[in-house]
This record gives sequence, structure tokens and C-alpha cells, in this order.
Amino acid sequence: METKYLYMFSEGNGSMKNLLGGKGANLAEMTNLGMPVPQGFTITTEACTKYYEDGEKISPDLEAEINRYMGKLEEITGKKFGDTKNPLLVSVRSGSRASMPGMMDTILNLGLNDEVVESFAKKTGNLRFAYDSYRRFIQMYSDVVMEVGKKYFEELIDEMKEKKGVT
Repeated sequence: METKYLYMFSEGNGSMKNLLGGKGANLAEMTNLGMPVPQGFTITTEACTKYYEDGEKISPDLEAEINRYMGKLEEITGKKFGDTKNPLLVSVRSGSRASMPGMMDTILNLGLNDEVVESFAKKTGNLRFAYDSYRRFIQMYSDVVMEVGKKYFEELIDEMKEKKGVT
């Protein structure tokens, strides 16, 4: 039998911490309890192990499974990843079997880009919110994926605030 590397929140439960990590298991449990949790899925700890065993590469099978689950998420939400009219934005949160507060990485607003942010601003009616969300995405992605230090962004933001006389 083929290993299952992804679980929709509705497929897991709180007892699956070894497989789904603490956050994934807790999100699954809250979903099962009917709490208002955004739709999503968890990539298992076994997928992480496989990633390292495969030389830090995502296998074609895992990539296909991720794409299938993104499709499920699009169906459930009625939104489409990368779509300018009705964009699906997702958060990517790392997790572990044991709690490690402040040690795990997060990327919010994955799905925003130069085109999507324009429609997001129109959809929300809030230009500042849309661009601040996009800025946060760029900053988090740069830090977590590209390893560009947070300080560079913070310095630029502080300079701009000073120029504009804003605190």
C-alpha cells in the first residue's frame, strides 16, 4: 500500500501527533469538534522524513499529492490558487511532534503576487490591508525560504516610517 503523506484536517484527529505534528493534530481535532477552523491539510512527518532521505528533494509523487490536495482545498473553498478574481491564500506553518514555541517557521498569505494583490485590494476594499498582507508574505518568504535576514526589511520599514513621520 502506498504511504499517505497528506491529511485534510477533517481526516485526522488529536491522537495523531506523531504523524501530523502537534499543530496538525490539534487543527484536525478542532475541525472534528466543529470549531471554526479554516480549511486546510497537513503534510505528515513521514513526508518530512522522506524529503531528507531523498536528498532534500520533493519526490514527484509527493508533489502530485500536494497538487491534488490543493485542488481539494480549491473545491471546498470555492477559491483558486493564483487566480486574480477569487484567490486562494494559504498559510504554511511548520510543526513538529513536540511543542517548540517560537522555533518553527510560518509563511502567511502564500498565493499573493503582483497581480493577485490588486484584485485582493478590490475584493477587500482595503488597499492598505492588501499591500500589508503582501509585504508580510514577501518578508516571511524572504526570511524562511531565501534566508534574507529580517533586519533588512525592518530597516527599510523604519526608514520609510521616519520619512513619512509615522510611528
